[in-house]
Amino acid sequence: MPKLIVSTVGTSLLTNQIDVYTDSEEYFTHIQETANDTEEEIKDKAKKIILELKTRTEDKLYKAKNTKQIRDASAELNGIYGLYEGNLEQGKSDIHWLIATDTYQGKITAQIVQEFLETKGIKAHIQSPEKLSTRNTERFSYGIDELLEWWDGIFLAYQYTHDIYFNLVGGFKALQGYANTIGMLYGAEIIYIFEGNLEFITIPKLPIAIDYSVIKPAQFALMASKSVDIYIKLSELENVPDSLISIAGDEAKLNNWGHLLWNRCKSRFFTGDNPVVFPSLIYDKSFIKDYERNNVNEQNKFDLHEVLTEVSASMIKFNGDTTRFDPRLHFTRYEGGQKYEGGFKKNQIDHFYIKNTGWRVSCIAKDGNLHLRHYGEHDYVNNNP
Repeated sequence: MPKLIVSTVGTSLLTNQIDVYTDSEEYFTHIQETANDTEEEIKDKAKKIILELKTRTEDKLYKAKNTKQIRDASAELNGIYGLYEGNLEQGKSDIHWLIATDTYQGKITAQIVQEFLETKGIKAHIQSPEKLSTRNTERFSYGIDELLEWWDGIFLAYQYTHDIYFNLVGGFKALQGYANTIGMLYGAEIIYIFEGNLEFITIPKLPIAIDYSVIKPAQFALMASKSVDIYIKLSELENVPDSLISIAGDEAKLNNWGHLLWNRCKSRFFTGDNPVVFPSLIYDKSFIKDYERNNVNEQNKFDLHEVLTEVSASMIKFNGDTTRFDPRLHFTRYEGGQKYEGGFKKNQIDHFYIKNTGWRVSCIAKDGNLHLRHYGEHDYVNNNP
């Protein structure tokens, strides 16, 4: 089976090229002072030094007389060479993702590794989560959330087609710590190489069991909402460990670890025999019957719950005012005066889309709640909303 390799990328490729005997002290100071700067923020003098170090790095990699010199130059490549036992030819059918910080130095370093791998016929991509840097806790936490959301999509796309490895030889320690936990929770093999060594070790897939009893599916889903910032009362989060939430007064939202755990297990709750009960959403018998139809598969159920999360969150945020919903929900009113079940006319009924599937849900806003009537394919719902 082909491999999917995720490598954390640091900046040692650049700093290793500083010559302590011939380079001035400003090489070190500029590198250190601009470690968290973006391309827009970095000063010209520092950028000039970084680009000079980039050129030195590339010369060292491309003029290397053997693989040992390459592996000595780059921790990231050291891990990749170790995985392939020194022969990169083995990796031509594999996919590589390089995780870089959202900084000028981080992106430059990742580009060096990417371009080198591509000269060896290996397909490599760079993922630089927005704001990911160690400038402050807020930016780092935001960047980790972006990383978790990206990784969950990648994992869903490749979990059955590729063996997954996390190459954590390079990268800064804070990112390595999170990546190590992500890898273990998602069942990846983790690659390490001891400093100054060419022999790599792997931590095999670990049989980690999730304690589902601490998960409150509706509350966790709402706290993880992508479009609305939702806090949940602590009284609704009984038995949820503090390690999974950030508390503000008598409310809380998921922290990075909470997001990680929820992303890993939400499919369990979103594909069940019964829909998750969300605040402000009332499921009519007709909706439940549609949900239980044979042609509603697990992916349909998962996609439905992703949208129900955002609809419920919007009902909470806007106090039931559906006119203020995010346009991406495609929440609109039907036209026409024909009567349907319950005595409602079509122009009294709303509907919203389920992602890009063409499926939809019909509903009626009443007394601060949203009553869901029918769920299914476009024509099925439109003909009898």
